[in-house]
Amino acid sequence: MTDRPLLLLDVDGPLNPFRARLLRHRGYVTRRVHPANWSARQKPGSRRLRRGLRIRLHPGHGARLLALPYDLAWATTWMHEANEMIAPVIGLPTALPVIEFTNLFAEYPDGLYWKTRRVVEWADGRPFVWVDDLITDLDVRHVAEHHAGRALLLRIDPRRGLGEREFAELERWARDVSPGS
Repeated sequence: MTDRPLLLLDVDGPLNPFRARLLRHRGYVTRRVHPANWSARQKPGSRRLRRGLRIRLHPGHGARLLALPYDLAWATTWMHEANEMIAPVIGLPTALPVIEFTNLFAEYPDGLYWKTRRVVEWADGRPFVWVDDLITDLDVRHVAEHHAGRALLLRIDPRRGLGEREFAELERWARDVSPGS
């Protein structure tokens, strides 16, 4: 087992700032894709289904993420499709580990985000950072109470995506949890 912490990546929000405007001048590219989870939720024959889902990705993000001292993994509803449709566009390997979610979009009476319990289980005590746009204080408390290792839940604004401030935070946190630091 490696001593490096995990970096668990969501796609929509952090890598695909779907609520942003005017990304062209910031180096983002637009793609139209047909992920299975999205396609299954569209009406058959609809224009949206034919055109595909518009995503905006930054080709430089992969190199930035790979330069960080983390083991990367997907924590996204895209699951394995992130390796197929997202990784090649941003320059990540196409065989990153994937957290399998069997409870997609489930609602819990305690208000916890449906990904949170599975993220904690998957991390299995390893230190991790989880970047996602839907993290709340409830998720932070749950992780603090149920995860044996250190963790940082980094909420990303879906209007901005991962930016310089977040990359600096990822670098700082990795230094703080590294053995011998």
